[in-house]
Amino acid sequence: MLISFVVPMYNEEKRIGKTVSALNDYLSKRNFGHEVIFVDDGSKDQTLKTLSNLKPKFSHKVITYPNNKGKGFAVKTGALSAHGEYILLLDADMSTPIEEFDKFYPHLNQNTVLIGTRKGLGAQVKKPQPFIRQKMGEVFTLLSSALIVPGITDFTCGFKCFPKSAQKVFERSVINRWSYDPEILFLAVKFGFKIHEIPIVWVNDDRTRVKLVNDTLLSFIELLKIRWNNWQGHYSLPQDV
Repeated sequence: MLISFVVPMYNEEKRIGKTVSALNDYLSKRNFGHEVIFVDDGSKDQTLKTLSNLKPKFSHKVITYPNNKGKGFAVKTGALSAHGEYILLLDADMSTPIEEFDKFYPHLNQNTVLIGTRKGLGAQVKKPQPFIRQKMGEVFTLLSSALIVPGITDFTCGFKCFPKSAQKVFERSVINRWSYDPEILFLAVKFGFKIHEIPIVWVNDDRTRVKLVNDTLLSFIELLKIRWNNWQGHYSLPQDV
């Protein structure tokens, strides 16, 4: 199996149809071995029932648990259950069209983590975020680059591809909510993986659940937690202890 697609979900009953339709169309035209892992992060709506009724045509499984734990926890859960040689993380809203994986395909490498960027030359943001949210995101990127991993232009784009050998990144990750992106990239670099950014197409979904002030402040605090965790040795692999 080449690719495991990991799709975290929380209250996605109104969007999961679009997700399944896009994956049905894309995967029916590709001949690589694959699985799709839907991780339901304690949804309170009819996400699971809707997904079941859609009857996806591709190979898939659903992981669910009763209480919402955060997108980072859902991503970690899906990544650790993946069997593919590579693990692609993607958002249920398909803000990055699944077809963008074709740009990743030539760069697949067991030593490299591929991440989509909305900032690089060649990226296309067809529908941008509102001005204030965009500026807050830019500040978060600057802080993440200064504190966590220098040189990355886009930490929070949900379209990321890890080799299976990078499952140890998710084994050591502890942040379950908004700053899980910088944490997993920090761990990837710590464990010797290269980071390669690929410009992608992206369309903002206005139904974002981010609470601008509260979640932004929490994210900044979590950036400091990443540095603290590393200093305390919490990210060390067993053989490093």
